[in-house]
Amino acid sequence: MSSKILTGFPAPGLRASRRFISSHDKDGKDIFVVDDNGDHHRVLAGGKGVGNIIYSTAETPVDMNDDKDLKYARDHEPGIHVPDGSVVRLVDFAPGCESPPHRAMSIDYGVVVEGRFQLTLDSGESKIMLPGDMSVNRGCMHVWKNLDEEKPGRMVFVLLDVVPYKVNGKVLEEDLGDMAPDYAVRDGEY
Repeated sequence: MSSKILTGFPAPGLRASRRFISSHDKDGKDIFVVDDNGDHHRVLAGGKGVGNIIYSTAETPVDMNDDKDLKYARDHEPGIHVPDGSVVRLVDFAPGCESPPHRAMSIDYGVVVEGRFQLTLDSGESKIMLPGDMSVNRGCMHVWKNLDEEKPGRMVFVLLDVVPYKVNGKVLEEDLGDMAPDYAVRDGEY
């Protein structure tokens, strides 16, 4: 791969994954209503990654009546997470890239799809993750690194909102560092 900077989804060398969304037709029969690769794509961290929003919801439990959730997911590109809602994000990482240190105020489930990653916490502890490995990040400051210097890697993240989280009596704050502009809400609302 000649360039380690990503300019769009998918990362060169990775397949354009497909998203299938099911629902019901006017007779109540189960059908697929979406077959695409997502409504919202965004280059992250100056080209170190590219995010693809698989789905987002405005609340939990999710209101699927009158396709409210489908309309919300299509019409709203979320920030890092949605207050009281959820976000499922596929992220392609450039070869050898390391994310800036960051903390989302959510519970984040991360699954390696392709590649080999190192997850490092601000304590200095780290773990190597391989395809199929999963992380559960509970509001910790962390860094992701794609350990392959030649190929992009891919992870999927599910982020759920949390109540204010206290550690040693102090409420933790979200800290996206250099990535804050990448997760600015583009449509003015969640």
